[in-house]
Amino acid sequence: MSMGHDRESPTGGGASLSTPAGLADLSEGDEEQWDNDPPELCGNLSKWTNYIHGWQPRFMALKDGTLVYYRSANETDFGCRGAISIRKAEVKLHDYDELRFDVTVTDCTWYLRASTKEERGKWTLALQSYRKIEQEKLKRHGSSISLLSNSQSTGSTKMKASELADKLAECETFKEILGKQIETLQSYFDASAEMSSALGSNGQRCKLPVISGDIIKKYGLQSTDFKAEAITFKATTTGVLATISHCIELMQQREEQLRRRLEKETAARKIAEEACRTAEANLAAANLASPVIKGGPDFEEGPHSQIGEDEFYDAVESELDRLEIELEKKEQQHLRTVSSSLAEASIQHRLRPVIEDTTSNQLKYARISVGPGEGVWELFAEDGEMKMYKREEEVDGMVVDPLKAIHQVKGVSAKELCHYFFSPDVRLEWEHTIDDMSVLEKIDDDTLIFLQVHKRIWPAAQRDALFWSHIRKVDLDSKEDGILDSWIVCNKSCDHPEAPLGRGGCLRVDLTVCFLCQTYVPPGLDKNNRNNITCRITYCSVVNPGGWAPASVLRTVYKREYPRFLKRFTQYVIDKSKGAPVMW
Repeated sequence: MSMGHDRESPTGGGASLSTPAGLADLSEGDEEQWDNDPPELCGNLSKWTNYIHGWQPRFMALKDGTLVYYRSANETDFGCRGAISIRKAEVKLHDYDELRFDVTVTDCTWYLRASTKEERGKWTLALQSYRKIEQEKLKRHGSSISLLSNSQSTGSTKMKASELADKLAECETFKEILGKQIETLQSYFDASAEMSSALGSNGQRCKLPVISGDIIKKYGLQSTDFKAEAITFKATTTGVLATISHCIELMQQREEQLRRRLEKETAARKIAEEACRTAEANLAAANLASPVIKGGPDFEEGPHSQIGEDEFYDAVESELDRLEIELEKKEQQHLRTVSSSLAEASIQHRLRPVIEDTTSNQLKYARISVGPGEGVWELFAEDGEMKMYKREEEVDGMVVDPLKAIHQVKGVSAKELCHYFFSPDVRLEWEHTIDDMSVLEKIDDDTLIFLQVHKRIWPAAQRDALFWSHIRKVDLDSKEDGILDSWIVCNKSCDHPEAPLGRGGCLRVDLTVCFLCQTYVPPGLDKNNRNNITCRITYCSVVNPGGWAPASVLRTVYKREYPRFLKRFTQYVIDKSKGAPVMW
């Protein structure tokens, strides 16, 4: 796919792009001149390379109408990695990404991204200004086409602050061009007047021998140039009118935006004033309605109180104790109410049957062997004790390759691995692919409903995942001695009213994940000694990423990221459990 990939040469020298129209062919002499003269503009920009590596920082430089880039500022002495001629390039701002702009020459496009809006504006202004200067240098006879095309490209109708400034700069350019063209046309008129006076009032050629070598030779052969200049003048005036019309349109849009904003502000102010008046009226009514309570002199606080100091202190202390007892009773009652409601909810929750059925099925699925004759499982990654298998499957054109990983680690128990895999308190410590995570609902202590927003990898849209997660200890019939316990965590996509589909513009991932762990300790050894513990892991998942993404890209990403995830998570649990008592 053509996405402006980084087609860089392995050596990094010279212009490594192929040679379509518009790419600069820098010779050795050009490179020496580049090194001797400083560039007009340079700095770091992000350049889109490919779907695997995404955006990569590159050092860009603009020099003599050529935009070149290097891997870094330290590699400028080794030759550029690519170059584009700005004379033939089209610079386009992205409609949604406020930091991105594209530079296109025929079928070659560089996708660039600045770090700030100001930096993007500086680069785009420099590139567009250079094109305007080049247009002024063109011959007047051939400038009509470029003027028309430049003036008629109105771009996006969205109101932007920089558009009006650009159009005003175009008007200034047109003004200079018109001035030069008027001078040229005036010279033709002067020549015609001189010819007319030379011919005489009656049209007789009385002085023809005198002017044939001067006036006729100097001006008479310029009729063709005058016609071309008139066409150019007409094209320039057309460009001026189109630019002025666009400026008027921008100002009208701005005026309409300001008018709508003023209406909103006026309406909000009226609502706030009405709410303030209502609040003042309610407060005044409350003050009038509240009774005035006057205490008796015998029990009044102060020097004239008839209660002694000891009695006063005892009364205050007993009252505080009474308030504490009431508060404790309320808290205990609240805890009993919450516990009973959770217990009732866990029994009657709408997802309970689905949770029980899915967990049982995933447990059976995890225990199925992946050896020969057990299905078309393909081993795609192997690292020590870890082996990962997959089957290539697609649903509605989307890759949903089922995955099964077999692994074992030493020094941690099955409960520890499943606890950290399930617990929301530590998820952001080991899961680095999510931007945000929240628990929408607690069904019970061993079942939660999660909403995770994953980090975006351009150009794919951002994804989120809504799923319930359930942890439990399971009893497995094992003929092998030394298996102490087995734990499972099962995750399954679901629906929830607090997280509707398409929230925040995200595509929703559909997933089914099973994480089964078994603790093995050789018979006769101490199970509380971490050196004797081995945990056997079976990890199964089926993920539908939603939306659309190239199958080859998804499979490449899966092949690289799944092994990294499993190794990163198990190492996190080992480090977290080191020096702590074994969790059983």
